[in-house]
Amino acid sequence: MTRSRTRSTFQSPIVETRAWLDGLDHPADRPLLLVSQAAPLAPPPLQLRQAIAESILSNDETHLYGPVLGLPELRDELAAQVSRLYGGSIRPPQVAITSGCNQAFAAAIAALTGEGDEIILPTPWYFNHKMWLDMAGVHTVPLPVQADMLPDPEQAAALISERTRAIVLVTPNNPTGAEYPAELVRTFYELARSHGLKLLIDETYRDFDSRSGAAHDLFTDPDWDQTLLHLYSFSKAYRLTGHRVGALLTSDDLMPEVEKFLDTVTICPAQVGQHAALWGIRNLQDWLAAERVEILARRAAIKDGFPQLADQGWELAGLGAYFAYLKHPFDMTSDDLARMILREASVLALPGSMFAPAGDRPGERHLRIAFANLDRPGIATLFQRLSGLRP
Repeated sequence: MTRSRTRSTFQSPIVETRAWLDGLDHPADRPLLLVSQAAPLAPPPLQLRQAIAESILSNDETHLYGPVLGLPELRDELAAQVSRLYGGSIRPPQVAITSGCNQAFAAAIAALTGEGDEIILPTPWYFNHKMWLDMAGVHTVPLPVQADMLPDPEQAAALISERTRAIVLVTPNNPTGAEYPAELVRTFYELARSHGLKLLIDETYRDFDSRSGAAHDLFTDPDWDQTLLHLYSFSKAYRLTGHRVGALLTSDDLMPEVEKFLDTVTICPAQVGQHAALWGIRNLQDWLAAERVEILARRAAIKDGFPQLADQGWELAGLGAYFAYLKHPFDMTSDDLARMILREASVLALPGSMFAPAGDRPGERHLRIAFANLDRPGIATLFQRLSGLRP
């Protein structure tokens, strides 16, 4: 009997680890610390919520179908924003608005691949990328990162076959937090172009990159869209996770294929979320800049406080955007360690094994800490609890 598409992949780590909470009680003096999910827990700022409410009440279009590829005004604004940020030239027809960045990835894969094609995916990978490739019947070719959490273009080149269709990069990275140097991104772009492949770059966390200015120069190429597919999310920028608004930037030639996928899955992105994202781009850039400063301060708190864990053998393998990627010193798998930390320290974190192929040794040695929802005292509490572990 043929396996269904969904049975070809694993359960979402977010769903699986949430089930770990069933039946567990945490002492009043040791409340649960959730560092498992990289999503803002706070709602959008009040002014944006007011704009959403006004749109719902006064704009009848928010309750109707809209264009499959998204609101023209939002496509215009995002094209202009990306052009300014990267010093390139992006036209609105090269922009598709999607129901979250996960859908942008799914649409890109649907437009690029057929059954049995291959995608090169650095490990540790973002688990939803691997899950979608499984369900799409696409073979994932793992590309293990180096000790600095960066993928090696030469190793990637050795993995290219006649079935390879694209290479995927996520920067700032989920799960490691690593920010890929512009030179490395350019090298991967040239590698993909020289082999007639596509380069998918997921920049969901670009608004919280520690570097100022453009993270790469790919959009300065006049024919960038012949190689690059760029993925973005409004969810982290404006706390719109529940509204599911993302984007895919690609070529005029590929856009009709993307449109077919979007039309059959959601018909159109949710109108309320799109109007919220549009208002955010136009009105919340100073607010977003302040959000970035706060995230960078929390990143600094991770770095400054880490010596108390380093003294016990932990290593800070990666740090950036929302994530710290920790190498643990214990003689146990990361899955077992994550379960023990939940029981004994009331901390829910994701094991590195959930971001890697089965049996992957590096995955068994790491934990992902999503710290964006912890303030500095919360980060200090996290380190105190982890330093008290005695497996």
